[in-house]
Amino acid sequence: MSTNSSQTIYQIAIILWSIFIVMSGYGVLIPILPYFTERLAYKAGIIAQEDINYHIGLLTSIYPFFQLLFAVIWGKLSDRIGRKSLIVMGLVGFAMMQLLTGLVTSLIMLYTARIIGGIFSSSVIPVGNAYLSDLTSKRQRRKVLAWSGVAVSTGVIAGPMIGGYLAQIDWHLYTKMGHLLLDRFSLPFLAIALFGIIVLLLVGKWLKNPQVTEATLPLDKAHKSSLGINPVFLRLLLLSLIFQLAVTLYETVFSVYAKEVLTFGTSQIGLGFMLCGLIMAALQPLFANVGEKIIGIKKQLLIGFALIALSMSLFPLWTSNTYVYMMIIVFATGGAMITPNLITMISFIDENRKGANLSTQTSFNSIGQVLGPLAGMWLYTFGNLWPFLIIAILLLVTAFTVPRLKFNT
Repeated sequence: MSTNSSQTIYQIAIILWSIFIVMSGYGVLIPILPYFTERLAYKAGIIAQEDINYHIGLLTSIYPFFQLLFAVIWGKLSDRIGRKSLIVMGLVGFAMMQLLTGLVTSLIMLYTARIIGGIFSSSVIPVGNAYLSDLTSKRQRRKVLAWSGVAVSTGVIAGPMIGGYLAQIDWHLYTKMGHLLLDRFSLPFLAIALFGIIVLLLVGKWLKNPQVTEATLPLDKAHKSSLGINPVFLRLLLLSLIFQLAVTLYETVFSVYAKEVLTFGTSQIGLGFMLCGLIMAALQPLFANVGEKIIGIKKQLLIGFALIALSMSLFPLWTSNTYVYMMIIVFATGGAMITPNLITMISFIDENRKGANLSTQTSFNSIGQVLGPLAGMWLYTFGNLWPFLIIAILLLVTAFTVPRLKFNT
């Protein structure tokens, strides 16, 4: 099926909207979480800041932990029964998570909502990327998957913006039936749930299971899609894990650091995430197309990891708003070099197992997303500089190992 056809373009647009809304839902909690968790913790009799920070890290990690457990299952199922049903299921779970989060009155309810979301929404992004890969030839795939990265990045923009700005005031609705109060911490999640339901209806009505565009060529043993015998695949997965560990550590620690050290409000924290997502959205298509031709994938990965390491090591040195946002731009530029190249290379491993392979990447991403917040908040207890310095060292080591990796580009 050609990506020039209007039907294919429409299908691509629906998938990108699905990915966008799921990432918006992931991001909407980030600027609110320190305040939301603090309020629910006080209701539960938890007043020590260290205990509250522990719950912040755990609530951030529990969502990707359940993604880790279920993403590969959904990916393998999508290779067997088709992509659409798994995407629909994921969007249903996503909407349920957002509705429950908007209505929670205790930490236990918030944990439950996060678990449900992690289980079911884990299918949307990897299966969506497999769907995009099915629609495109290898020549076209890098460009289309770069737009998937843009959907992720713009979702990262929209989520914190919605969370940061809608969480500033309580909403009062007066009707003939009475007065309805929408708590300022509930409204962002209810709004995202509504958008998720709209996208779900579009997917259910208009999306069809695609036909794969290219026949799969025989693969030699070195390229079989198996973690046990394919070192190329494993190395790409490890790079994905380290990158996601760095991103989620930074997201979690930045929210707490900005609240406690920089004295940022929710809107300023949201602005930081908006800036990060905007830069990544703008640069990913550029690096996926032009960057690959000029400097190649390996050099992009090396520079990307090095830039993130640089931003993390320099981030806590000064506290001015301008400096903080400059470091965020450096961080986002590095991330824009890494994300589309890793997704595209993994999609090339085996045409018959794109769903399983991309879901395996999601599982490795989830490992990083579990470890990042937990490690970040644990290191934060020793001092607010430690999370930035330790992850900078890991990223720098990773950057220097990239040229030694042997994979076809």
